[in-house]
Amino acid sequence: MPDIEFYSPWFLLLFLAFIPLIIRDLRTGKRKGVRVPTTQNMESSSGIRAALFFLKISKYLILSALFLAMARPRSFTVSQDRDDTKGVDIMFSIDVSLSMLSKDLEPDRLTALRDIAIQFVDKRPNDRIGVVTYAAEAFTKVPVTSDHQVVIDELKNLNTTELDPGTAIGEGLSVAVNHLRTSKAKSKIIILMTDGVNNIENAIPPLVAAELAKNNGIKVYAIGLGTNGFALMPTNLDPFGDLIFTETEVRIDEPSLKEIAQITGGKYFRATSNSSLEEIYSEINQLEKTDTKVSKLYNFEEYFNVFLLFALLILFLDAMVRWVLYKFLS
Repeated sequence: MPDIEFYSPWFLLLFLAFIPLIIRDLRTGKRKGVRVPTTQNMESSSGIRAALFFLKISKYLILSALFLAMARPRSFTVSQDRDDTKGVDIMFSIDVSLSMLSKDLEPDRLTALRDIAIQFVDKRPNDRIGVVTYAAEAFTKVPVTSDHQVVIDELKNLNTTELDPGTAIGEGLSVAVNHLRTSKAKSKIIILMTDGVNNIENAIPPLVAAELAKNNGIKVYAIGLGTNGFALMPTNLDPFGDLIFTETEVRIDEPSLKEIAQITGGKYFRATSNSSLEEIYSEINQLEKTDTKVSKLYNFEEYFNVFLLFALLILFLDAMVRWVLYKFLS
């Protein structure tokens, strides 16, 4: 919804001129008339009463419209003018397999990742950001966009049941690459996050997806999520449909993640806690600087002409009513 403002609001003070006019109109003066022997069959006309009332208020309508026109009411919308070729395009590629509910990060891996990723988005106001999620398959949640609220909303809605179970790291990476390959940004990066090992045989191999990223000038920052040793992981369901967590060894395909980062000119990180994950995002934020300058464009729509037309219309009606009354009374 556009905002409304007055370009010259001081003209609204002219409405103070109504005070003496209203006092004059309310002042009761001595009525003048002609003495007649009887008032029988002399009924007042409702039409004349309406006409006289209109003539009494017409000056207020005309002056109000003129004062508002002089104040120049207008609506405006604000848009952004940015040069996307100087910014950074960022795709999150997020593992949403069931193991992301493991409890070695607080309160679990997926929630910790979500909260810290949202903070990262808030620190990149001038970059375009998108979201891809993957498990046994990959799905685009948000193409790269400058509308960060959409990105944040989708990050808040991440869940582990939207895709088939499994971990296809290559699929998640290749779908993110596909969205960035035609980007004209000066820098294109993918933040690849997983807590496991690629286990889908017919999916695109992670290293093939890394070569695709390299050939399209895309840098990959890979993050392995999970503590060293054992963690409480969801392994089964109880009769009521609730997850059962058991101590399970944490297995992350670090050699592949390191090679993906090396091939694309990025970097590999291991996040074993909430604080280490936050430090990783802070480092990525420092590594990928943007020099995009965003300027605001104000688009105005003026409404003074509406009030001028209204004043002319009332002025015309006032003249017509006076002429009709003159002819009638004559």
